[in-house]
Amino acid sequence: MPTLTTYTTKIQPDWVDYNGHLRDAFYLLIFSYATDALMDILGLNSDNREASGHSLFTLELHLNYLHEVKLGAEVQVHTQLIAHDAKRLHLYHSLHLVGGDKALAGNEQMLLHVDLAGPHATPFTEVTLEKLTAISAEQAELPPPALLGRVIGLPTKKAPVQP
Repeated sequence: MPTLTTYTTKIQPDWVDYNGHLRDAFYLLIFSYATDALMDILGLNSDNREASGHSLFTLELHLNYLHEVKLGAEVQVHTQLIAHDAKRLHLYHSLHLVGGDKALAGNEQMLLHVDLAGPHATPFTEVTLEKLTAISAEQAELPPPALLGRVIGLPTKKAPVQP
């Protein structure tokens, strides 16, 4: 299985800035909709949230802007499951033109399964874990995304060596 295509949309006029490019916040909106679609695939849709009182919360995310996205472009999100444990899900979304291979943006996320009554972390159900395990197995041969695990920081200058 390749990455999952979790979301497709056309770039809307109110999503672009004065340069005609997709505004930075709307990249994240698109990735957020892709995460919602993944939740649906995992059985964590709104009906499940209402019945179980459980949901996913975003703990951390990194967003890399790689290429311009212009008004009217039709884009899709490809999602790769990087890892999961009993309560957490590590994933990577990449934004592409529909039918294109070149990544326009990348988004790494760490999500936590939460009991909303607390709120506090709670293990995934057996059904959700089975779905996560199946996706992991299907994507096992995919290479890790090039931007996975990046950190922000300026390079440090080394002090000159004194004679």
